Amino acid sequence: MTEMQKDRPWLFRTYAGHSTAQASNALYRSNLSKGQTGLSVAFDLPTQTGYDSDHVLARGEVGKVGVPVSHLGDMRALFDQIPLEQMNTSMTINATAPWLLSLYIAVAEEQGADVSKLQGTVQNDLIKEYLSRGTYICPPKPSLKMIADVAEYCYTNVPKWNPMNVCSYHLQEAGATPEQELAFALATGIAVLDELKPRVPAEDFPALCGRISFFVNAGIRFVTEMCKMRAFVDLWDEILRDRYGIEDAKFRRFRYGVQVNSLGLTEQQPENNVYRILIEMLAVTLSKKARARAVQLPAWNEALGLPRPWDQQWSLRMQQIMAYETDLLEYEDLFDGNPAVDRKVEALKDGARHELANLDSMGGAVASIEYMKSRLVDSNAERLNKIEKNETIVVGVNKWVEGEASPLTAGDGGIMVVDPAVEADQIARLSAWRAERDQAAVDAALAALRDASQKGENVMPASIQCAKAGVTTGEWAAQMRTVHGEYRGPTGVSKSVSNKTEGLEDIRTAVDAVSDRLGRRMKFLVGKPGLDGHSNGAEQIAFRARDCGMDISYEGIRLTPEELVKAAQADDAHVVGLSILSGSHIPLVEDMMNRMRAADLGHIPVIVGGIIPDEDAKRLLAMGVAKVYTPKDFELNTIMMDIVTLVDPQQVAAE
Repeated sequence: MTEMQKDRPWLFRTYAGHSTAQASNALYRSNLSKGQTGLSVAFDLPTQTGYDSDHVLARGEVGKVGVPVSHLGDMRALFDQIPLEQMNTSMTINATAPWLLSLYIAVAEEQGADVSKLQGTVQNDLIKEYLSRGTYICPPKPSLKMIADVAEYCYTNVPKWNPMNVCSYHLQEAGATPEQELAFALATGIAVLDELKPRVPAEDFPALCGRISFFVNAGIRFVTEMCKMRAFVDLWDEILRDRYGIEDAKFRRFRYGVQVNSLGLTEQQPENNVYRILIEMLAVTLSKKARARAVQLPAWNEALGLPRPWDQQWSLRMQQIMAYETDLLEYEDLFDGNPAVDRKVEALKDGARHELANLDSMGGAVASIEYMKSRLVDSNAERLNKIEKNETIVVGVNKWVEGEASPLTAGDGGIMVVDPAVEADQIARLSAWRAERDQAAVDAALAALRDASQKGENVMPASIQCAKAGVTTGEWAAQMRTVHGEYRGPTGVSKSVSNKTEGLEDIRTAVDAVSDRLGRRMKFLVGKPGLDGHSNGAEQIAFRARDCGMDISYEGIRLTPEELVKAAQADDAHVVGLSILSGSHIPLVEDMMNRMRAADLGHIPVIVGGIIPDEDAKRLLAMGVAKVYTPKDFELNTIMMDIVTLVDPQQVAAE
């Protein structure tokens, strides 16, 4: 190949956003100056779940896992000095996707941009939120309608924008097998296209199909993952051709961006994560037929906490070396005609087709949410069980665990910490915004939004007017909650059946003995305070505790400390377990412990799990927390025995 025939490299992105819009803007401009070619915006949990920064559920969550965007002023600051007409921006936003896109369009218009030239993506996939990520607001049917609203609006007004990113990324993080990941994601795409087809002229439908993109995960088994991507390409082409009659091949292309697996990043020997990330990137770049259009890589230290700019730069350099120093882009597909690859691809396609047919028989993705959730919990339990039994080797975790201390974590612990003052500053700016806006214009815009929602009209035009009038994220979402109601997704725990876990006999015997001494079955309340929707850990703890014979109470995500204390009282719980992965453990646990003591429940042991630095763990223990667990504590049976010991009246009396 000549130099002119080289493929263009994929978009280089870094998933980024933290603290404030101003700080995130500085990070974006710095990353762009280092060679990043697109933006990938991470929003904080209040923004993702439709709450303003001063809402009670937002306490401790502001600016932690992304940037807070409460109104047009925040969006202006976020993209200050970044010309949106020239940018390709991915926004990882789902339940509030119509709203954040409206704010983005409003800022682009203020910049003088031609909105029809805007390029980028809103994730806008609610089905995976019910299954794995947990940032949903409304029930499935109205949520599907809003996804279609965005797509319908974009195809006429913002035609270069991807209005929906079918996201299988979090499905794999929740434990999905490759076949499940393929089937559940493709079923989501089918549900969206079925919703869209009656809403556009038949001649426009193929082009609209061509704007649906995917956001996937690539794990450490990179040959299987590469074959999975080739299977995605074939199956999507097959669905669009056979189910929807799309004849033009250019509208049947499988277009996807990727962030490689964060689930497999380890707190132990975190320097090993650099190799894991590189190997996982191979799965989505080596095969030209199934090469990603955009790649964002996690940083080596994401199992420890929030990456610093240097950590993100290191991951960006990994992409640049692959694209510019190697000869990868000079060749045709390296795997065409390989019999081993062909066999694996066909096996994955057959498994995915079988699962798709099963979902179709149940009424499609929306009707199958509870079934899919239970399947993911089962698969994740099996994955963890194999690690515990050493059937799956994780270097530095269950094999070769001894080693030198990492110099990368010396000093500051190898992560960035968000200043606690950020939340107060953000709330002050929000209060000032409300005080300075035209309230009459806000009220009129909200009334128009509510009216459009009640009539079943497309919410995008009214949402854009709300953005321009100064409406806040919480106010926009409140209208959606008022009209459509709020949804609580299935936990997947009650319908899951395991009993495959080995080595539970001794624990079950201990649970029975302690229950006898207590006079009733040992009661374990598992809770997720705050807005963190990463429920995999809580689900697996509840799943294993139930299999050990404990009486489990787990109502899912997004509960206040006050609600959890009331649940502990109502359930007469013997032990309370809290799961927090958003970095908000200090304020949430402090509130929880104060409320437990005020309710005369201070005698009930509280355990906490999450991504918790050592110094924070010491603070939690000083608050009265009985045990702190982090990702390095992967042996669930050990945790179960710890819980039994904490509750045992004989042990308590001995202490």
